[in-house]
Amino acid sequence: MAESNIGSVKVSDEVIATVASVAATQVEGVAGMSEGIVDGLAKLITGGQATKGIKVSVGNEEAAIDISIIVEYGHPIAEIGRKVQENVKNAVESMTGLRVVEINVYIQGVHLLEEKSDERHERGRKLK
Repeated sequence: MAESNIGSVKVSDEVIATVASVAATQVEGVAGMSEGIVDGLAKLITGGQATKGIKVSVGNEEAAIDISIIVEYGHPIAEIGRKVQENVKNAVESMTGLRVVEINVYIQGVHLLEEKSDERHERGRKLK
């Protein structure tokens, strides 16, 4: 990554994944990260701590990131995906110095906001 006459600085994939995860969840309409089947199985088999919903490929100067998210119902999904790409790119590039060449966003689900039980009860009475 960065080299000087006294050595080099390398940012781990997990650090990049953490930065990407925080940046993605800051976008309005993102309900959370999705582990997905592959990461869930990898964690189960290896017993390791996979970073939820993020896959990072890093070279010497560039990074590619795959992000799996869950969006909140009622928000424009394509727009949220583009905003996640922008926010993650800006955060990773400014914090690590790497050039982000690709960000793939996978929408893995939609989070339905639950109504309060009082609201359901009131609505039920109105329908009778």
